[in-house]
Amino acid sequence: MRRALAAAMAFSVAVLATGCGSGFDDPVEQERGPVTLQVLIGSGTTAETRVLREQTARWAARTGNRVEIVPAAELEQQLGQAFAGGSPPDLFYLSPDSFGRYAGSGNLHAYGDRLRGAADIYPNLREVFTRDGELYCAPKDFSTLALLIDTDAWQAAGLTDADIPTDWRQLADVAQHLTTPTRKGLVFDDNSDRIGAFMRQAGGWYLDPAGRKATVDSPENLTALRYVQQLFRSGSTAFSSQVDAGWGGEALGRGTAAMAIDGTWAAGALAADYPATRWRSVELPSGPAGKGTLSFTNCWGIPERSSRQRAAEDLVGFLLDVPQQEQVGREVGVLPSNQRAARATDADTRMRGFTAGAPYAKGEVTAQGFGAVADDFDAKLLGLARGDDPRAILAEVQRNAERALDR
Repeated sequence: MRRALAAAMAFSVAVLATGCGSGFDDPVEQERGPVTLQVLIGSGTTAETRVLREQTARWAARTGNRVEIVPAAELEQQLGQAFAGGSPPDLFYLSPDSFGRYAGSGNLHAYGDRLRGAADIYPNLREVFTRDGELYCAPKDFSTLALLIDTDAWQAAGLTDADIPTDWRQLADVAQHLTTPTRKGLVFDDNSDRIGAFMRQAGGWYLDPAGRKATVDSPENLTALRYVQQLFRSGSTAFSSQVDAGWGGEALGRGTAAMAIDGTWAAGALAADYPATRWRSVELPSGPAGKGTLSFTNCWGIPERSSRQRAAEDLVGFLLDVPQQEQVGREVGVLPSNQRAARATDADTRMRGFTAGAPYAKGEVTAQGFGAVADDFDAKLLGLARGDDPRAILAEVQRNAERALDR
């Protein structure tokens, strides 16, 4: 959902920053009459693209406008090149990792607070794309992390609903109980997009609430990493790469994991690749500081200098209205960002673990340059399974985070 951009993107952003110093406060005259909106999206899934085409077609029929959907092979690179060339799309997916760059360089139109239905967006999602008190762009939908359970393995081990883990101790016990010579009790990916959930449950995070101070090397984060290391030492837990799986959901589908920590995308992937696997999702267990999970999202970005802003805003408002959000929840396998549409996803029992964490899920870090810090953290996390010192890992990532924030 985030990660380092190509060198071409870095060049493009540099060009953007040099071109936004003059005239950006001047209003842009808006085109009148029917307009054609170019919408740049990530590759996503077939269902996601299909639903978006259906919804934009309904909006176009209602308004008389036209919408051109452009699926990007390399979204970040193509978006940066479009801005650098002076012809950005009218509406585009924007990741949290890129948000800080575009908002900071003056290239992003801050429309979110004027959007109809803005008050219905989950507050924790609004926080991700808020800068200096303004909601710049509306989150289109999102995923949280949940605990996925192979229900056949669960029943074969003699477990019932009463055994669903609600805290760290119970998670460790159940993972041990489910472990066999050919299957780990618990599997998750070797990156900060999974370990971060344990950090939240311990009361820690990468930055302070203001997002200006690095807090990686904290007692809370140390508690989280030590707990994860204890899971590995017990033999009940492994990273997905250690069980020859590309991600946690794949390990669940292949039968090398009885439980996995992953996001809503698992629903579609398991249905397509492992249709015989029977599974359910439950809320992640609480840690010493309480409940904690992560959220992953993109927002609908609009260029600051665009003559079609009004039409783009109207389209976003339409896409975030309850009927469209309910369709996304039913057919795409994600969580609606509009709280009033949440019942569409919660009706699917397999999704209830994800929806349970929606109100308190922590969004991705948007500080400029932090993607490289997270990449470095990921590279060090494999060391947890090898017995590396968690304190040393956190101390080095803390230094990297401080340097990134200083820049």
